[in-house]
Amino acid sequence: MDTRLLTYFVSIAEHKNMTHAARALHIAQPALSVAIKKLETQLELELFRRDERKMILTHEGEVLLTHAKQILQQLDDATLAMKELRGLEKGEVRLGVPSIMGTYYFPDVLMAFKSRYPKLKLTIVDAGAQSIQKMLLDGEIDLGITQIRNLPDELDSDHLLRSQMVAVVSNEHEFSDKKSLTFSEFFSQELVMFKQGYFHREKLDAICKQEGLNANFSFETNLLAVIMKIVKRDFAISALLELATENEPDIVSIPFSEPIYLDISIAWRKNGYLSRADRTFLEFVKQNH
Repeated sequence: MDTRLLTYFVSIAEHKNMTHAARALHIAQPALSVAIKKLETQLELELFRRDERKMILTHEGEVLLTHAKQILQQLDDATLAMKELRGLEKGEVRLGVPSIMGTYYFPDVLMAFKSRYPKLKLTIVDAGAQSIQKMLLDGEIDLGITQIRNLPDELDSDHLLRSQMVAVVSNEHEFSDKKSLTFSEFFSQELVMFKQGYFHREKLDAICKQEGLNANFSFETNLLAVIMKIVKRDFAISALLELATENEPDIVSIPFSEPIYLDISIAWRKNGYLSRADRTFLEFVKQNH
């Protein structure tokens, strides 16, 4: 099977439009149309349904898309591996990091790594755990910070740290003098939380369901600075990792009466190729966490 045709096929599937795909591929639309017809003829299957201006995958097309992405990713990995055998390094680490870890844990690590390896480029993507796992599987990032729990079989990981999740309130809040909080007390308040897809939110949603409680999410945002501002102004309370609250003024962190701990890991694709830069960064993080 011609990998060039697979590349064309994936582009059309992602753009859902022949014109847009042709533009992204820098080829003429008629040539792209002929190429896809050729692929369908070779496979003796219809891969797309033409619906007005949209190109919609058939069931057969959806099956092929999964395999095509894996094949093209493996080819990219192989190309990179061969370049490195000739002494050409990738020179870039693409890292997915949730907001809290990116703000409070990784800046010092990243600067220390950059000081030691000044020629390597670091690209940091801010995203939730679910998005990070998907980006790893799709080859959009090389390494990602996530939880071990519910990690897909296609990913491997090393444990990074354990941090306690605590309730966070303003100095003026009625709970500010409490030594601990029950889940019932916490969920009785107006809450500001990350949107679904972040491991903090997933954990709270699970507890809420388990305890039969109703949460009042007055604010939902993935912007950590906004969460902190809302808590400090006493508009709502939140729950964050303890590592995020240790150096924040004007807030009080309160452990839950039933302590919550989250295990954070650094993950990568099991069958993916880690460049020298990726492997160097991985070892650096493990040695300096």
